[in-house]
Amino acid sequence: MSKNKDIGCNRMLTIGEVSKRSGIAISAIHFYESKGLIRSSRNQGNQRRFSSIVLRYIAIIKAAQSTGIQLKDIHKIFNQFPPNNKLTSEQWLMFSSQLQHILDQRIKKLIRMRDNLGSCIGCGCLSLTDCPLHNPNDILGKTGAGARILEDD
Repeated sequence: MSKNKDIGCNRMLTIGEVSKRSGIAISAIHFYESKGLIRSSRNQGNQRRFSSIVLRYIAIIKAAQSTGIQLKDIHKIFNQFPPNNKLTSEQWLMFSSQLQHILDQRIKKLIRMRDNLGSCIGCGCLSLTDCPLHNPNDILGKTGAGARILEDD
């Protein structure tokens, strides 16, 4: 890697620059920081400064959220690595495999929902006259609320 690229990765950005470069609102940056997903430091004037690597973290967060991955899951994965550091190849492989596992689980659940949506989802409604419910006396209701068949993994 050239010296110029190293310098660019260590450049400190204002919150306005992060917002403009990442395409997210300043309030979202504050929110991500409050959740421990990204970190800033303070300059002598007590203003937030972000390492330029935060742009990569925000891109990952946005991409993961767009697929329905929850922030708590993203946070759990991020916490395995030092904050504000560029991930090594090995760390990225570990990170991406964990995201892939979460996505695989979501895909399984979405397929199950798609395939069962026209019939029983185990909601316990017992109101459909032609429902292949297989839930006599609402036995699924005893295991919890909601669409029990879709929630079972």
